[in-house]
Amino acid sequence: MNLKELLSSRRGQFWSQVLPYLGYVLQSGVAVVFLFLLIAFSAWYTSILINVPEGLPIRWIMLGILLPLTIFSSARTYLKPADVVFLLPQESRMASYFSSAVIRGIVYKLILLLLAVTILWPLYIRSDTDPQGLTFTVLLLSGLKVLSGWGSWREQHMVYKPAAAGFRLLRWSVIGLALASWLWYSPVSSLIFVTLLAAAYLAASLIPVRHPVPWERFIQLEKRHAAKVMLILSWFVNVPQGEQRVYARKWLSRWGSGIPWSKETAYRFLLIKSLSRSESFGILLRVLALGLVLMIITGGQLASAAVYLVALMIAGLQLSSLRNVHRESFWLMVYPLPEGSRSRNEVKLLVQLQLLWAVLLWLPLLPQLLSQPVRVLGTGAAGLVLVWGFRAAAMRKAKKELEEDDL
Repeated sequence: MNLKELLSSRRGQFWSQVLPYLGYVLQSGVAVVFLFLLIAFSAWYTSILINVPEGLPIRWIMLGILLPLTIFSSARTYLKPADVVFLLPQESRMASYFSSAVIRGIVYKLILLLLAVTILWPLYIRSDTDPQGLTFTVLLLSGLKVLSGWGSWREQHMVYKPAAAGFRLLRWSVIGLALASWLWYSPVSSLIFVTLLAAAYLAASLIPVRHPVPWERFIQLEKRHAAKVMLILSWFVNVPQGEQRVYARKWLSRWGSGIPWSKETAYRFLLIKSLSRSESFGILLRVLALGLVLMIITGGQLASAAVYLVALMIAGLQLSSLRNVHRESFWLMVYPLPEGSRSRNEVKLLVQLQLLWAVLLWLPLLPQLLSQPVRVLGTGAAGLVLVWGFRAAAMRKAKKELEEDDL
């Protein structure tokens, strides 16, 4: 059995399921919106380069942007549940199968990291009083990216989950300290420190007990990766839903408890409980946190309006995936829900949450309300218009689906 050909075949099968939906994504207008945002960002970034703000914390900005891009590592294995039986005899030869997947995972994410460096570098060399060299920075980031990818791969093989979690935290700390030392200290001192740190991390990573091939873990991770791709596509078109990861967020356990117990609100209760335990809510929180940070940084500039609208649009797209969470649930066909209550509850919850996000993201602009009332109030009004647009689109889709069900 040629394992490399098997991996290539499975990769092709997966993308043959995804590519047909990309046409619908482009038809939704996302390409036009992306082009508009790219033009707006280019204009804003050019103005920043021409007039660099005094005291700009460029090193912290570089660290905040490059650190997650350097740390994040994953590899698509395309394993299936049946492989536990049919590929188990090939376990001793699976290294040739996984090597290509790991290399691809590192290379693709390294390209994204280098693209971010290319965009940030003009601002870095104009803002920092003692910038590092570009060549050595690229080499260091490439080395740290490979180190992070290698460490992430070994974590997935570890037998004990607490050990894997501990080494994941150690990997984040090592990459963070290495990158910070490069940005704040001299090249020679930093390179010595990074070399010793990486050597200690590599030596420590050899200690934990590992599985030769953690079949069940790889299969579960592959299901999650495929589900994330389908989740993004579901923002624009109805697609088959994969297995979603469930998070036990006890601090949200009381959310929805005040909803009246009736047939009309039963589906709303189900949606709230599903959202509070879903990966979508984690993404919403990260979008909110990143949006607030960027709003604070750009609070007195025109770019704050663009950041506000982009964050609000991403939140709306993420919330729109709620409409597909229980679309194929058998029990919802059995339970006597009132006609149209599903679509009404979906739209109502989507609008309320997006309005909440709109208010929270707008709060960092309040200090400028007296000095720049037109910009602050105009940004808030644009956010309300965007929420209304998402509401109108959701209502059109709900009406269309009801008409199709009647047919």
